Amino acid sequence: MTCLSLFLKGIILEYVEGGESKTRPIDLLDLKPDTDVTALVEEIQKGEPLITATCVEHVILLVRRLQQKLVEKENHKFSLFKVLRTHLLPLTNVAFNKSGSRFITGSYDRTCKLWDTASGEELHTLEGHKNVVYAIAFNNPYGDKIATGSFDKTCKLWSTETGKCYHTFRGHSAEIVCLSFNLQSTLVATGSMDSTAKLWDIEKGEEVATLRGHSAEIIALSFNTIGDKIITGSFDHTVAVWDVGTGRRLHTLIGHRGEISSAQFNWDCSLIVTGSMDKTCMLWNAVTGTHLATLAGHRDEILDVCFDYTGQRIATASADGSARVYDAQTQKCIAKLEGHGSEISKVCFNPKGNFILTASSDKTARLWDAATGHCLQILEGHTDEIFSCAFNYEGDTIITGSKDNSCCIWH
Repeated sequence: MTCLSLFLKGIILEYVEGGESKTRPIDLLDLKPDTDVTALVEEIQKGEPLITATCVEHVILLVRRLQQKLVEKENHKFSLFKVLRTHLLPLTNVAFNKSGSRFITGSYDRTCKLWDTASGEELHTLEGHKNVVYAIAFNNPYGDKIATGSFDKTCKLWSTETGKCYHTFRGHSAEIVCLSFNLQSTLVATGSMDSTAKLWDIEKGEEVATLRGHSAEIIALSFNTIGDKIITGSFDHTVAVWDVGTGRRLHTLIGHRGEISSAQFNWDCSLIVTGSMDKTCMLWNAVTGTHLATLAGHRDEILDVCFDYTGQRIATASADGSARVYDAQTQKCIAKLEGHGSEISKVCFNPKGNFILTASSDKTARLWDAATGHCLQILEGHTDEIFSCAFNYEGDTIITGSKDNSCCIWH
């Protein structure tokens, strides 16, 4: 039985092999508004035995839905819908579920709160941590579970529906500062100030592996789409690529001269991008671990990096108050996003990849045209620095989190 999940410019096949659940991504990078979808799917089917005759119609339907998204007009102006001020202390992070119907906020007040996006209503307060809730995530694309990582050295797994705590993962000897689910929703990974990362089995509530090898704090980690590899970025200036199944280190990406701030795979698992306090961003071959390019140009530390959903473009955010867009193939700078009055701590593409959102300590978030670098809109309303921002899957709702203890919903 093959199941299919829809992602922008891609489809994920879920199947069972030898009694084990597996996934495989299929890229649709060449999909355009005028592409003959039936011919495209027939071409894909030739090289993909999992797409059998029985599910071809379903694949065609999915690809047509993606094609419709490409031609939707976007001249949407965002306006402030609601300001949520119920955390007692500043927020640490915000995150949407895949559909964008719900989102979560983590806080220094030791809680994580679950919200309904449409109404701004609080659905659950996830209580139990004994210190700051710093890292939070949904198990997207499913969204039925939430993970919270805390300065109390534990990670907790919660039910989205009931707010009940399924498991408390104990084993780290210092603060947990980053975490991530694999796309298959079988594992959650945690990165800690104790210089290790750990993989945990979601169903059993048990530790699967400890990833040792870094000589300093791990502050970034990310699974690839397939779920067979994970990367960890450290203050030791390196990024490690690990085999998820064995916990073995496959590659160490050496080249940065400062602490790693951010690291991410592209969608088809072929590239890794890393950002560093050394003011550069680097591009690596994810299979061989070889260095492909250094993306220079920023005058200060790079605080965040990301790929768009297709892996064709890279965005960087810097303490110099600017963001940049690079072409992943040519490694050339396409656009400079200039206008913020202070450092940019977070950058993300909308799902379609034509807009970029930035969060800054100048108390504003900005929306930019990814191709030209033109500022389309300034989102004003927070009274302190904004450190987190996110689009929903449709790209028509934004959330921003600030040190003013509030989270804003923008429609």
